Amino acid sequence: MRATEVEEIELASYRLKGVEYSWFEMWEYSREEGIPPARWSEFADAFIDHFLPAETKADRAVEFKTLKQGSKNMWEYHMEFVRLSKYAIHMMPTMEARVRRFVQGLSPLVINEAATAALNSDMNYGKMVAFAQAIKAQNLKHMMEQEGSSRARSAGNLGDSFKGGRSAFRGGS
Repeated sequence: MRATEVEEIELASYRLKGVEYSWFEMWEYSREEGIPPARWSEFADAFIDHFLPAETKADRAVEFKTLKQGSKNMWEYHMEFVRLSKYAIHMMPTMEARVRRFVQGLSPLVINEAATAALNSDMNYGKMVAFAQAIKAQNLKHMMEQEGSSRARSAGNLGDSFKGGRSAFRGGS
């Protein structure tokens, strides 16, 4: 374990007041003697289990289950995924399941390529986030290029019609 994890718990305990600090003292003393110091994740899980109502945890699990990227950028979607995923660990017993759940929530612009990449046996969550970001950027660039060339064609056609219109006014062909 990293020494900083022990320090993180110690620093967090200084910020606790009243009931929270009393709980922390009881939790710390209830741990068996001689075992290694608690990890940050153990402390955070115990704290959330004690102070977050079951209804709130259930609501967050539902939020996670229905999470979609929508208009969020990839970083915002990733952060929301991470924040809510701790309430639905049972939905992702393996790295494959975590990657699949992440892909399910992606925007239509990215989902097809990401779903195919998810089949790769060495794909993990971090790689998938980076892959999805790259695909989205590539697709957006492609769409902008197509839109730009489409506008150029439209402007060219519009210019031709104006030329024809002017010559028609002058009695031209």
